[in-house]
Amino acid sequence: MVSDMDGGKRKRSICSPQEPLAALKILKDGNNKRDEIPDRVTLKKEIGLLSACTIIIGNIIGSGIFISPKGVLEHSGSVGLALIVWILGGCIAALGSLCYAELGVTIPKSGGDYSYVTEIFGGLVGFLLLWSAVLIMYPTTLAVIALTFSNYVLQPVFPDCVPPYMATRLLSTVCLLFLTWVNCSSVRMATRIQDVFTVGKLAALGLIIVVGLVQICKGNYEGLTPQVAFEFSTTPSVGQIALAFLQASFAFSGWNFLNYVTEEVVEPRRNLPRAIYISIPLVTFVYTLTNIAYFSAMSPEELLSSNAVAVTFGEKLLGMFSVIMPISVALSTFGGINGYLFTSSRLCFSGAREGHLPSLLAMIHFKNCTPIPALLCCCTATIVILCIGETHNLINYVSFINYLSYGVTIAGLLYYRWKKPKLYRPIKVNLLVPITYLMFWALLLGFSLYSEPVVCGVGLVIMLTGVPVYFLGVHWKAKPKCIYDFIESATYVAQRLCFVVFPQFDPIEISPIEEWPDKSSDTLSRKS
Repeated sequence: MVSDMDGGKRKRSICSPQEPLAALKILKDGNNKRDEIPDRVTLKKEIGLLSACTIIIGNIIGSGIFISPKGVLEHSGSVGLALIVWILGGCIAALGSLCYAELGVTIPKSGGDYSYVTEIFGGLVGFLLLWSAVLIMYPTTLAVIALTFSNYVLQPVFPDCVPPYMATRLLSTVCLLFLTWVNCSSVRMATRIQDVFTVGKLAALGLIIVVGLVQICKGNYEGLTPQVAFEFSTTPSVGQIALAFLQASFAFSGWNFLNYVTEEVVEPRRNLPRAIYISIPLVTFVYTLTNIAYFSAMSPEELLSSNAVAVTFGEKLLGMFSVIMPISVALSTFGGINGYLFTSSRLCFSGAREGHLPSLLAMIHFKNCTPIPALLCCCTATIVILCIGETHNLINYVSFINYLSYGVTIAGLLYYRWKKPKLYRPIKVNLLVPITYLMFWALLLGFSLYSEPVVCGVGLVIMLTGVPVYFLGVHWKAKPKCIYDFIESATYVAQRLCFVVFPQFDPIEISPIEEWPDKSSDTLSRKS
């Protein structure tokens, strides 16, 4: 979609961000009339408060609550300590989300952690976060959720054995391709799917909670009494408790995902913090009650021996209606896949817009206004991870990198306060909030490094492999002309295949001048 006419000859070029419609304006149909083209190709603000809440809740509640209870109990050593870990995990996520609310309205760009760290610390640190996220963190998380979806869907078909390896991979791939198509077709359709499936997954967890409360009302709460709940099978070390928090953090991951789509949120300075304040306490409450329900029906030994906690719970208490549980889990993970695709594609989009990824990934469809190249990139990376083999072993690596990026970002908030004290901040959290989070973060990562040095070391190595990539791909500007010619040709072909152009960005929309009383050097850079 990038051709123009010059003296009767066709000349190929790549649209610049400043003139995203230049190439499209010459498209003509058979009647020599110009195709219907929107006056302005840009990301649409279609995410209201409800959809914002469902993005956060839908991304947090995926496969984690059905996978992590076993890991949290195993590392904590007792029911009581496991419940404390779940509650504190939600409190820590709430502290982090308050910090992200300030960053989200102070630096109102899509891209979340990556955009904030790039703005505050510069390109290299931002690229390392982007590199680890695109290379391993989000494709692996998506693969884990997709495999959980496949296993629960196929379990009724293979009741007496584990579903075949190829069957789970094929179904996961089909699910990913379908949801990628949905996200490529319409932002509104993707958010509506997120709304519906978030309600569905809350209903599924609500069923578990209600059945568990009925059990407690019948007097089946022996395992939850303090004298029994704090009986340790093995006394956990501080490092084991840290690993229990890492497992819980996997279940809470996604609390910051609304910050990835800030530019598509209606009135982000009002709706972004509201959505965070509503969603995080709700998820923490639901997670805690869900774990209490699990322990009301299962002994610690039964929970540790189960590979599908919700299904085991359903088989014990729901009888002939136990089929509801695998269906509910499948619906929950389906919505989780949609949410992760939606938000992780915006991370690729933001990275390309800053020049840290190929420019093609910063383009959107000229009518649907969806980032098709970025969505296809995320889908392809996830399918590659699925084909490599077992992904569950990567959860600890993902959790470590996740927590590392959270800490760096919130440390950036403190540094930004010092660096630009006069910058207008619509939300300004008490300094105790980021400091408390960082203290907990440092303790958790320190004890994790001590307890699992190999896991944490591999996570660091994955991140640091981005250093040579950054200097070769981003910092090195004087590349041979043949490389630039190849990139231009490949981008041109991909534009024609995907019908995509650079979106237009109105700097006034990204950071309204009237909102920034100090127009000195403290003003945010308005780079589109």
